[in-house]
Amino acid sequence: MAAIAESIDAPRKLPRIGILDTARGIALLAMASYHFTWDLEFFGYLEAGTAETGWLKIYARVIASTFLFLAGFSLVLANTPEFRWRSYLKRLGMIVAAAAAISLVTFIGMRDEWIYFGILHSIAAASIIGLLFLRLPSAMTLLVAVILLAGTYVDNIAAPFYLHSDIFDLPWLRWIGLSNHLPRSNDYVPIFPWFTPFLFGLAIAQAALAGGWLSRLSRFGPGTNLVARAGRHSLAFYLVHQPLLFGLVYLLSVAAPAPKPDPTHTYLRQCNASCTKSAGEALCQSFCQCTLDKLQAQQLFEPLQSGKIKADDNEQISRIAIQCTADAQ
Repeated sequence: MAAIAESIDAPRKLPRIGILDTARGIALLAMASYHFTWDLEFFGYLEAGTAETGWLKIYARVIASTFLFLAGFSLVLANTPEFRWRSYLKRLGMIVAAAAAISLVTFIGMRDEWIYFGILHSIAAASIIGLLFLRLPSAMTLLVAVILLAGTYVDNIAAPFYLHSDIFDLPWLRWIGLSNHLPRSNDYVPIFPWFTPFLFGLAIAQAALAGGWLSRLSRFGPGTNLVARAGRHSLAFYLVHQPLLFGLVYLLSVAAPAPKPDPTHTYLRQCNASCTKSAGEALCQSFCQCTLDKLQAQQLFEPLQSGKIKADDNEQISRIAIQCTADAQ
């Protein structure tokens, strides 16, 4: 009788929700498709800047937001009705180890654009900060998420005058996301603003628990399809897919090398992509075309492209930039 009573009173772990595994698997496939595009650009099959502009830029942000939302949702499910320290620390340790490995590999192979705080780093940090909200009412968590979302909107309009400061340029503070100047990185997902989708996922899971919605989701079954199976092993998929895709595109580049791009077209695309981060599109197009024309007229374009001269150290280029800025305005 005592054993029966103990089994009745023991907290029951929530059933696995297959539709969440499927959603995570779909996000993994979307991520792989985006990284494949990045690989094609890296080997010259697509124009420089393709993966960082236009709809692909939005696509990448949607994918990252989805992963963080699901991570926040899963944090609640994995620790209800009681907090499971052992499984939590095991999962966190695996994510931290994988993030450190990615940083090390990219630092060795891509020193100028290495990943010092990417999506895995962000998930690990959010999983720690998220503990502060785990047992709060869903309404309070949702309120904080909305405030962060509003802050992101204001920041996008007023940057760098909102919360940004040169103090956050220090290497050990870059993970916060409020720096004024950052070195390039192939994957940069700082806490601000990327903690926002994580917190929304956490809040929705809390509301689903309180309202009894999870039982409806569990009716979709454990998720035995191939996509759901990939979603249950998301970390392994993440670590394996990019080396595999990169290797395949490399083999393609050996067998059928990409044609060399027009350097003037590449310059205009990169110039516009960089300029539109702080100015309007029309002004940037005028500025970039102006600088290209003057660089070619003064026979500076080819040395600049080859690296014989540097834009930051050349007075002629500085004067061209100043003049073209005035003309564009």
